[in-house]
Order: sequence, then C-alpha cells, then structure tokens
Amino acid sequence: MTLSIEEGRLFFKLMWGLQAYVNRQLALVKKVSSAEQYGDLPTEKKLKVRNALWKHPHLVEEYVRENPDSLPAGDLEVVRRWSGFIQGSFFILRHLKKGSVFISQGGQIYLVHGIQDPLEEIIPSNSLPQLVKAVLLPFKGLIVYDGLLERYNVFFGSGISADIEHTYTVARHKKRIISSLEPELAKPAKPAPKGTKDLLPKLQDLRAELSRLKGNEALQNAALALTRSSLDLAIAANDDPANIEKLAPSALKVRRAATRLYQLLEIASEK
Repeated sequence: MTLSIEEGRLFFKLMWGLQAYVNRQLALVKKVSSAEQYGDLPTEKKLKVRNALWKHPHLVEEYVRENPDSLPAGDLEVVRRWSGFIQGSFFILRHLKKGSVFISQGGQIYLVHGIQDPLEEIIPSNSLPQLVKAVLLPFKGLIVYDGLLERYNVFFGSGISADIEHTYTVARHKKRIISSLEPELAKPAKPAPKGTKDLLPKLQDLRAELSRLKGNEALQNAALALTRSSLDLAIAANDDPANIEKLAPSALKVRRAATRLYQLLEIASEK
C-alpha cells in the first residue's frame, strides 16, 4: 500500500525541504541552496545528508522553529512529529494490502506504507524475508519510511525465517501490530461485521454425528478421531477463545490424534 499521489508529493516536498536545511546547516553538499535543487541530487549525495539528519535530530525542531520554507502550520506539524522517528534494522516479512510487515530486532512489528512506489516493487515478495536498515516516520496517522532503504546482503536459513514468522503470528493474534506512531491520528479499527453467524450449533451437530461413526480399519478410525478432537477444540474456542488453560487440553488431544494418524500412515507406506 502507498500514500495517495497528493500525500506522496507532500511527503517529499517536506522531506527535501528539511534535508536541504540540514545540508545548509552542516555544509555537506556544496552549491545546493533550495529544496528543488536538493531533490535533484543523486541518491548517494542524499544518503550523506539523510544520515546526518538522523544523527542530529535537534535540527528537526530547529527547522520547524525557523520555518525557512514558509510552510503552513499543518505541514510544520507533520515535520515536527518526525522527531519521533524509529531507526534501526528491520526484517521485512511480507507485503499486505494494509502495509508491509517490518519486524524490529526487538520484536516490535510495524505496518509500513510505501510513499510513491509500492514497497513490493522495491523489494519483491520472492526475496522476502529481507533485512534492511531503515528510518520509520509518522505521517498523517500512518507509518512510512524516510525514502531510503539499505539492504543487508545476507541469507536467512529456515530456522531464522521460522522465528520471524512465529514473532509475527504471535503479534497478530495478540493484536500487537503497530499501524501508527500517532495513536490520536490512527484510523479506527473497523467494527466487527454485524450478523456474525453462531457456529456453535453446527459444530455440536457435527460432533454428535461423528460420535456415531466408526471406521472399518485403524487408519480410518484414526482419521475420525482426529476430526472429533478438532471439533472439540473448535467448540472450546467458540465458547471461550481467550481461555488458554481451557483450550490447551483440547489442543493436546488434537496433537496426539494427529501423531497417531501420522504413525499409521508411515506403517501403511512401509513395504
């Protein structure tokens, strides 16, 4: 997901203005006096100024106070909030419609928007997970990066990939994914759809029907046992999905039934 065309243009207008100011204050790139000139610089020169900006974050407040580009109050407030930037190394796990999943080395998970180009075009899904160095910024209730991503040339084994995936799964189920660095501007979560069907009667009917079934051989009975234990877990989750102590025994029965079925499948496959 990316910002709208207008928001993308505004972001770079503000960012180039801020970085041009930093360049003037620190005299890093010569013969650049305006945001327009700065915006035309090659990436390697911008990278030098950009890195200096986040090493001297007090310049954000100084820029806002001086307002050398005569910005309106709303735009100045956007820039001022960039003082709350988050800099570090992040695993990009996947691209979703609501943002790309960035996982910090501390385990925090952020949904990050592209600015003018989708992040999926910059870092394709088939190259994920990818470790990058990035600066995350608040922008009108969303999270964006500062326009530059530095990739690490490293390869991840299956173990690291599994750990990253597990971190994301836990955060998603615990609703710990951060979609805004400005809670007061974050878009409210969509309410649950009305008229959600009550699955319990159907689950109970299926469980009662299965209790009357008996297979003709061990493998079939093992499959039926797995189905019954899975339905028991679904019924328990329907009753009290947050009660882990209540769900754990049912989940253990599912695991045991699945193990038994797998063992029988291995036996059946032996010559």
